[in-house]
Amino acid sequence: MPITELGDRVAAIRDQVAQAFVGQDEVLDQMLIALLSAGHVLLEGVPGLGKTLLVRALAAATECSFSRIQFTPDLMPSDVSGHAFYDPKSESFKIRRGPVFANLLLADEINRAPAKTQSALLEVMQEQQVTIESRSFALESPFMTIATQNPIEQEGTYPLPEAQLDRFLLKLKIAYPGLEDEVRMVAAVSQGKRATSFDLSAVRPVANGADIVAMQRATAAIAVDPVVLDYAVRIARATREWHGIAMGAGPRGSLALVRSARGLAVVQGRDFVTPDDVRSIALPALRHRIALSPEMQIEGRGVEDMLRAVLEKVEAPRQ
Repeated sequence: MPITELGDRVAAIRDQVAQAFVGQDEVLDQMLIALLSAGHVLLEGVPGLGKTLLVRALAAATECSFSRIQFTPDLMPSDVSGHAFYDPKSESFKIRRGPVFANLLLADEINRAPAKTQSALLEVMQEQQVTIESRSFALESPFMTIATQNPIEQEGTYPLPEAQLDRFLLKLKIAYPGLEDEVRMVAAVSQGKRATSFDLSAVRPVANGADIVAMQRATAAIAVDPVVLDYAVRIARATREWHGIAMGAGPRGSLALVRSARGLAVVQGRDFVTPDDVRSIALPALRHRIALSPEMQIEGRGVEDMLRAVLEKVEAPRQ
């Protein structure tokens, strides 16, 4: 697929999602980067910022099937993946597929479910298949998990283990909208309505699942110069040796940087990756892959502070 056609399709999807999801342009672009890179997203933000609306609008613009799971402490793994049940009419066992069988899966407040249920997503996210009663069922492409978590309320939550955090290509942070964007949003939602609701009537489908898969293949073919690839790997490796970082990014972090940089290049209409692409996407790609040492936490240093220091220190290749 030529880069001009690829860029036009991405722009069309962005424009349609923006009909419903007001503001937060950076979050929308990063969500598209993850979609183009065939990766999963961990979306962090307080309630009421439009996380569900964003995913539903993206599904509407791409004609992808959408499913939502509200994670709770009593949610069982079978509630996520599906289960076998006995059918008296046929006198046989049948498989009832769970909500993971969708193109876009919204795992709402994933940290409210215990580790056993969280781990039910591991195989799905990594292998794109589900095992029920020793039988494997492949999920239809494209498949993308968007998990949300509330950074404020920690009571009754179960922090995601490192093994699952590493499965997410990007960790996005969604903040409060600006004044003008919030005024536009309130005006649009409250006009002639008795209650808040998702208005997706303005979102027009401009792609389908097959188009998204083709766009993902074209994105994976974007050229990455060896010196740019070397730069991405050096950034990830620097986090493993940096003072104050107890656990650095592994090889999956290096891969995430390169994959995401390709997606960013496409979003910006280019068929090549620059060092600035790697640098720009480094925080979303790595912020959930490193852990600070106790002394840094005591000093009040943040993960992003350390990552910015790493980016300042690692020399970028000249363009």
